[in-house]
Parts: sequence; structure tokens; C-alpha cells
Amino acid sequence: MSQAMKVLAATARAATRTLGTCPDAQRAGALRQAAGALRAGRQAVLEANAADCAAAADLPAALLARLHLDAAKVEEMARGLEAVAALPDPLGRVDLRRRLDEGLELTRITVPLGVLAVIFESRPDAAVQIGALAVKSGNAALLKGGREAARTVALLVDLLRGALAAEGLPPGALQRLEDRDEVDALLALHGDVDLVIPRGSSDLVRAIQARTRIPVLGHAEGVCHLYLHAAADPAMALDLVRDAKLQYPAACNAVETVLVDAAAAPRLVPALVAALPEVAFRGCPRARALAPMAEAAEADWDAEYGAPILALRVVDGLDEALAHIAAHGSGHTEAIVTGDPEAAARFLREVDAAGVYHNASTRFADGYRYGFGAEVGIATGRLHARGPVGLEGLVTVKYLLQGQGHRVADYAGPGARPFRHEDLPPA
Repeated sequence: MSQAMKVLAATARAATRTLGTCPDAQRAGALRQAAGALRAGRQAVLEANAADCAAAADLPAALLARLHLDAAKVEEMARGLEAVAALPDPLGRVDLRRRLDEGLELTRITVPLGVLAVIFESRPDAAVQIGALAVKSGNAALLKGGREAARTVALLVDLLRGALAAEGLPPGALQRLEDRDEVDALLALHGDVDLVIPRGSSDLVRAIQARTRIPVLGHAEGVCHLYLHAAADPAMALDLVRDAKLQYPAACNAVETVLVDAAAAPRLVPALVAALPEVAFRGCPRARALAPMAEAAEADWDAEYGAPILALRVVDGLDEALAHIAAHGSGHTEAIVTGDPEAAARFLREVDAAGVYHNASTRFADGYRYGFGAEVGIATGRLHARGPVGLEGLVTVKYLLQGQGHRVADYAGPGARPFRHEDLPPA
């Protein structure tokens, strides 16, 4: 198995050398071809997805919602492919030119990361998003979807591979893994795979991190907070809680805990409970004194429900809200609702998370909504990439140095020649 995976990774490595050096028009052309193939094959995709959903009927509701596709979602995937195709070429960008000395010039350019292994649960559209970003950024991707989405993912990956071949690009740039044994073998290929990206539950992310020496990009939890400040507009506060919790409860950027300032709690807590009857509230003693709801346990402050459940806590001002978020937030996305610009500025400055918002729903934490075309996932770490990871998170740099027989010996020791270190405008 390990030898077969090494062959698979070697095929992917060879493909990224082609993708990383071909014209952007060719990579973009493959994505537009894929969009057309997806529209033409919509019925086959929906039939494969219906079979997957029928076989997975006993899945939790949140996972089943992520698995299900309809005609609108297929069209959204096609538009996403076209949106990524239209983005500027992320490769070969010059972000530094420096004359070290006369005739000795240093340039820094963007290049692909290389071979990505992407492991995702339930959402078959992730295969299209990740495939699109990988192709556009010149990377190869080894894709392992959840077995509950096996039929749909297989068909979608075949469509993408066909589009690559139609543009004269190697279909080996996108390959599908079929079982967990292949994943285990792949995770052992330190040096053959450059980055692992898990998309799914916190259990999945932790399991992947524990089983590989390959760098892992991802987030373990999406425990997002919405803080309703004393100066929050009541109508806006209710509207944003509704959107952040109910627009798509299963998403990692859905709000899980609402913090309500004590000064606003007497009017906001009863209003929230009355306005959102479909939400099961779990409140602290101060919240429960203002409206009927279940009692929150300590574990609720760290829970990612993925369902129409909200933890509700009354806090004594901004300091306590910041302390709660620092103690219980997962570094994903945090938001404040307030009309006080000073409170907003302090919240934006002091909260340590990949996304920090003022008067906006946490559901905006998404690569498509940020204008990235799509995302391979959301990262909450601090190295390389953070937040929704689009094309910029899938490239690295290399340095090009062009000289005329320059020797380091001439710049060392007594009478050494000095460096000029003159920054030049990008070419």
C-alpha cells in the first residue's frame, strides 16, 4: 500500500511541475471546461448524490445537510469554478526586487506549494472548491471525501480530471483516495506530500494531526461568539443573531455563544428568546432569570453545536466579554454588535481570532464571500495562512538571483566590497 501511495504522490508531483509552469490561460481554461461539464452533467451528479443521501439516511441532520446537493448547489459550484478561473494568476508574482550590487539582482516570486492531501467529510462540493483552487494555483491535490459522499465525489473528480485532459494538462494533478488505508499510507509520506488539509469535524482534524509529520492546515473547532454590547441596536442585534445561528447552523462559522451586556440584557434576552422559537437556548443563571431556557453547563461555553442551539451568557461589560472569548473561543470568528465606535475599535484590536467583525454576521467567514472564489478550508493557526484559505494560502515563494560572476569572497574580510541593497520597482 505504501509503495502504491508513493507512486500516486510521484504522479501528483510530476503534474504540479506542469501546472506550475503552464500559462494561467490554460489552467483557467480547464476550470471553465469543468464548469461546462458540471452543468451538462447536472442530472448525473444529482442522481449520484441522491444515492449517497439514501444510503446515509441515518447520519446526523447536520452532516446530512452538508451531504445533500440540489440543482441550485450544482449551479453554485459551476459559478465557483468560473469565479476562480477569473481570478488573477497567483503564480510568478514578483513581490521583491533588490539590487544587491551592480549586476547582481535578487527577485522573489510566488510558486505552488506542491502536493496537497485534502481529507473532507460529507460536503461533496468541497471536492470542486479544492480542485479549482489547486489547479489555479498550480498544485496537485489528492482528495479523500467521506465514504457517505463516495458516489458524488467520484463523479465530480472525474469531471475535473476530464477538464484538465481537455486542456492538455495532466489529470494526475487531481486524484481520489478511496479508503482509510490509503489515507493512513499517505499520511506516512513525509517528504512526498507538502501539506495536509482536513475539512470536517474537530475529531477529524485532531486525528489527522496526531497521525502525520506532514504540516497540517486546519481548524479544530468553530466556537464563534456574538457579543451584544450595551450600545447595540436591538433590531440589528436580533437580526444578526438570527443570521449567524440559523442561516446555516451546521457551518463552522455559525455562532455558538451569544454574550449579552448586562446593561442591555433586560431588553435583549427576552427579545431573543421570543424572536427565535426554533433555537434551544442554554443560559447562565442571569440569563435564565430574564427568560425561560435550559440551564447551561460549563461544557456549553466550549461547545460547537452545529445545530439550532445557542449558549447565552450575560456579562458585565466589554472586559468580561473579551475574557470569555479569550478563554473559550477557538480562534475562528468573533463579532461585536454595537453603535459605540470606541468599543468596536477595542474589540477589533484585542480579540485574537482569524476573523473579528463589527456589526456583521459570523457567517461571512468564507472564501467565496471574501472574493477568493472558493476556499480549501479555514485555518485558525498563525503560520503560513489564517482564516479562509484561498489562492494566496496555496503558494509559497522562491528567490531568483542573477549575477555576472559575482563571488561572496569579494564581500568579506578587510577591504570588502559593500552591498548596495537598493529596492527596485516590481517588474
